[in-house]
Amino acid sequence: MQPAQTPCPSTGILVQCRPGFEADALLELEAAARAARLIGKGEAVGTPGATLFRLDSPQPHDELRRRLDVSHLVFSRQAFQLIGRVEGFAGRDRLGPLLKALEALGERFSAILPETPDTNDGKEQAGFLRRFVPLLEAALAETGQLRPDSPHLPRLHVFLPGGDVALLGLSVASEGSAWPMGIPRLRMPKDAPSRSTLKLAEAIQTLLTPEEQHSTLRSGLQAVDLGASPGGWTWQLVSRGLRVTAIDNGPMAPSVVATGLIEHLRVDGFTWKPRKPVEWMVCDMVEQPSRIAPLMAEWVAGGRCRRSIFNLKLPMKRRHDEVERCRALIDQRMRAAGLKYILRIKHLYHDREEVTCYLTRR
Repeated sequence: MQPAQTPCPSTGILVQCRPGFEADALLELEAAARAARLIGKGEAVGTPGATLFRLDSPQPHDELRRRLDVSHLVFSRQAFQLIGRVEGFAGRDRLGPLLKALEALGERFSAILPETPDTNDGKEQAGFLRRFVPLLEAALAETGQLRPDSPHLPRLHVFLPGGDVALLGLSVASEGSAWPMGIPRLRMPKDAPSRSTLKLAEAIQTLLTPEEQHSTLRSGLQAVDLGASPGGWTWQLVSRGLRVTAIDNGPMAPSVVATGLIEHLRVDGFTWKPRKPVEWMVCDMVEQPSRIAPLMAEWVAGGRCRRSIFNLKLPMKRRHDEVERCRALIDQRMRAAGLKYILRIKHLYHDREEVTCYLTRR
């Protein structure tokens, strides 16, 4: 019988993001913390691609998780509750100090996520972690602290921000990315016409539950791709057997046309409407987000499609504000139609100056 576990307190929330988006990630995190009535302040981690909200007083991590759902954060690739810090993590014996710190915390874990900033320095650290983590896993399994057969236990994050410091954190599978650092390992399909296909592949895996993927991305369903050329997003749909109406004045790649599952119409994506409702509408048009958001809401609220994945191209400054503005525009249209809805927004790894959204009626 396992001894009772006394949870260690969390001292803050660390968010990993795309380098250059630290201010947006922190602004969003601070707003979420205020809404959860958490007292603290933003703090630099000392590396690009990460930011920290430091709590004024430590909180039990189960209670903190109930109060603040970090899975809803847009600019967060990965997030965890900070529970420890190991100094001097640069000598020949790195395993010993880390094991000592973890033993003092008194936690058990379902998995270990090795993480570094998404920088050149971080890539060098990642090479070390690939060799180090199997040793850590074996040691924690021997002491009973690592329990892969117990998915209800939190995951241990070992984050190396640089220098001789290791930060330790906790998350549960439902609130953080399954991928270390929130970076998916996706292969570029051989016949896909552009790398944008990876963006839609990541969106499907990130924004849809497994049940939603299985039930809504089935062979024979109808879809529309607004701004389709050269066909990266269309390819992602036809590869799953959907029939796609591709809307774009530009050409479609031969590999996509050869599937026999597309109809290409050279018309205006802002004015064209399908003759019958479709299951999916996807959109990667390069246009002002204040024009795209109402259009997407109109497609769903007006019954042209049941669900949509689309991009919002953001300005260089005040990106968080622009996301909230677009969220309000969508809410305005859905409320006018008297509809309850689901809207999920994420700054994906394959996104640059944009966010990707999923919208459907509830």
